[in-house]
Amino acid sequence: MSGAEDHRILLVDGTAYLYRAFHALPPLATSRGFPTGAIKGVLNMVRSLREQHPAAWAAIVFDSPGRSFRHALYAQYKAQRPPMPDSLVVQIAPLQAALQTMGFPVIQVPGVEADDVLGTLAQRASQKNFQVFLFSTDKDLAQLVTPDVSLVNPVTRETLDRAGVKARYGVWPEQMVDFLALVGDSSDNIPGIPGVGPKTAARWLEKYGSLDNLWAHRMEIPGQAGRALQNGETTLEMARRLVTLDCRIPLEESLENLRLSPPDLTRLSETLASLEIHDPAVPATATATATGGDSAPGAGNSICITDWAQFEQWKERLVRADLIAIDTETTSLNYLEARLIGLSFSLDGERGVYLPLRHSPEAAGTQLPVQAVLEALRPLLEDPARPKVGHHIKYDRHVFMNEGIALGGIRSDTMLESYVLNSTAGRHDLDSVASRYLGIHKTSFESLTGRGQHRKTFGEVSLDQATAYAGADAWITWRLHQHLNQALEATPQLARIVESIEVPLSSVLFGMERTGVRIDREQLAEQSRELEVTLRALREQAHRLAGHEFNPDSPKQLQTVLFDELAIPAQGKTPGGQRSTSEAVLEELAAHHPLPRLILEYRSLAKLRSTYTEKLPQEINPRTGRIHTSYHQAVTATGRLSSSDPNLQNIPVRTAAGQRIRQAFIAEPGAFIVSLDYSQIELRILAHFSKDPGLLAAFAAHQDVHRATAAELFGIPAETVNEDQRRLAKTINFGLIYGMSAFGLARQLGLSRELAKNYMDRYFSRYSGVRDFLDNTRQQARQQGFVETLLGRRLYLPDLQNRSLGLRQTAERAAINAPMQGTAADIIKIAMIGAERWLRDHGCASRLILQVHDELVLEVPEEELDAVTSGISLEMTSAVNLQVPLTVQVGVGPNWGLAH
Repeated sequence: MSGAEDHRILLVDGTAYLYRAFHALPPLATSRGFPTGAIKGVLNMVRSLREQHPAAWAAIVFDSPGRSFRHALYAQYKAQRPPMPDSLVVQIAPLQAALQTMGFPVIQVPGVEADDVLGTLAQRASQKNFQVFLFSTDKDLAQLVTPDVSLVNPVTRETLDRAGVKARYGVWPEQMVDFLALVGDSSDNIPGIPGVGPKTAARWLEKYGSLDNLWAHRMEIPGQAGRALQNGETTLEMARRLVTLDCRIPLEESLENLRLSPPDLTRLSETLASLEIHDPAVPATATATATGGDSAPGAGNSICITDWAQFEQWKERLVRADLIAIDTETTSLNYLEARLIGLSFSLDGERGVYLPLRHSPEAAGTQLPVQAVLEALRPLLEDPARPKVGHHIKYDRHVFMNEGIALGGIRSDTMLESYVLNSTAGRHDLDSVASRYLGIHKTSFESLTGRGQHRKTFGEVSLDQATAYAGADAWITWRLHQHLNQALEATPQLARIVESIEVPLSSVLFGMERTGVRIDREQLAEQSRELEVTLRALREQAHRLAGHEFNPDSPKQLQTVLFDELAIPAQGKTPGGQRSTSEAVLEELAAHHPLPRLILEYRSLAKLRSTYTEKLPQEINPRTGRIHTSYHQAVTATGRLSSSDPNLQNIPVRTAAGQRIRQAFIAEPGAFIVSLDYSQIELRILAHFSKDPGLLAAFAAHQDVHRATAAELFGIPAETVNEDQRRLAKTINFGLIYGMSAFGLARQLGLSRELAKNYMDRYFSRYSGVRDFLDNTRQQARQQGFVETLLGRRLYLPDLQNRSLGLRQTAERAAINAPMQGTAADIIKIAMIGAERWLRDHGCASRLILQVHDELVLEVPEEELDAVTSGISLEMTSAVNLQVPLTVQVGVGPNWGLAH
């Protein structure tokens, strides 16, 4: 170790690292259910720190639980912060033990915050001529910066010396206490001077030098900020004491105790084994980063197969493999049109193997004949006993089917594994998942093919580059499966969701996508013409209301008309700072003038025309004569399916125009469209979760639950409930599922907030089980950071700990809704798997063609109608066992509109 390193000391805010790992990384747990995600995250972060900042000395400092002197000084100190989640608390002790076995001194002083310990150590080390590096995102520590002490942000890696503090905050380190006293600190609930922000505080301190001198000249400060300052003597004095670090903490540890020691590998191995952490170096040593034109490790030595003897050798290895990771390179992203350019595979996570098939001669030279290769591989590819894994393997399955091969033996899908492990962690494409879980940054597709008019196809990419890229895809997929599968097995219910729901469902969706749905092109064309006539009339009416012609499709022109000419008060701004004309804002503005309501109607019909009546005919596949949507399993947070190209999830259900569009979805001659729709499924799930006697009784007796709720609310017999009373009860019933407040109820029904609150209070007094369930769900979500569906699917809600009240409230609403919406999603998926199995087992020609929200749509030959409607209804109602019966509404017709 060099002399410079021997005089460096790293002081780490361990509590900050702990929270960052807990909220930023996916959850992990042992087979016994003990959480380990934060432990693994901190170990990786600290290991990386040690590699990037060589030093002989270090300390990792943690907050002490309980109150500090600041709580005694100010009762509201940090009062707004929720308690540390139990699932994080239990990780602290084993984390500290693991850090010590890695050679790091760990310090936690009872009754003392980590910042004060860090300040004390920094000053002691500076006095001993150490170069001190503080690792924290806490701006309070900027007051410690001196020529010998630097503040390093562990997230951005920015290092602040004295000049850096001045550049960042506008004040010198010795002015930071005064700066923080003026501004306050919302994260610690420390009040500042009202209306004084960072720029004002920095300007004052630039002029007056210190808070004491500023106070002496307080009468010179003009305006509202000056008056607030003049009235803030008590606040300033308290705030200054709260933000000042106590750098005189008596510590048992002397600097001599803070020398880094070599890891105790035996104890470290035992500690990690007890936590079932098998690869603590991810992402630092198990993988490396590949950027630009470099290939990922393991794929840098990818093998390209171009001669028959080599192919036969690898085919034998494929036959003997326990698991094959497979990926395709294709001519198109359209799953019905895509043909193979090449395919890659990996057998052991050591390398990728690429088999080019349709590269251009200029790019690849000699290649094996496509048909001969595919015929040789057909038995292996179609064999259900040969396990295979892919990333979004449904697409690869389409590609093989386009080549006449029915891919079998699909064991898993790393896209679905990532999604089930943590749906809200980010995107679930291969590049994102590889970066998130393996620390690998793949070479981008565009870096090989280029962009715009000069873009080339993958078949024109040089064979060396294609081999490295394609080999990496298969190699990464193999490694991802090992990593994600281990994480899933730590939470068995998540592993079961992948194995018994998501992977089998992928097969069902594959069949639905290939089947498609028939569309009446002429009916859509007629509706499109009618919509244009209506839209023209609405534009003319809008012009009359505005007093002149304008383009209602132009937000800028609409802003001018609404806010400048008609003087309607603006209700919000866009992210770009423009006055908003969003749907929610227009709903608010409709109370002031009839034009906003008309614009809402215009936009709704214009969107239907552009998205459906005009576009759907263009989506008809010329080969099949049908529309083939793409179903997505790994997009929504709660487990719901989504669709695109075209999106069939958002066709309005209750409007006449929406029904007309559904009428264009037709059956083949001799067949019918059958719609099977779960009735009030989320309310039934609410009854099951809450076990509320009133809701359970209403559903068990097959009552109109909204009428029964209204009868309870108003204390009247159910038969005397009128439509307005039923509508209010229905709004409350469904609103509760989405975490609606009394304010939301008032807004939706046009009631006073007081009356709405009265209705909500009355509801909860009648349905106390629902109230208890909602309260317990919120509390549990805050404690553990996630909520679960009936089957154990998890939704992680990191914003429950966010400092922003708005984001916290949004997360709380999601915590209420997710268990019910997610359970409904799980149920419809199980029903789809059961329906497909029933049709196959009974040799039916009927086919599933659509899934929208809680509805399954089939195309059924007339002779199979009775058997299919009863059989699929039974599959749907018996998908899961709830404490209330599941019911299905069945409709039959020549088109979807008449069947729904």
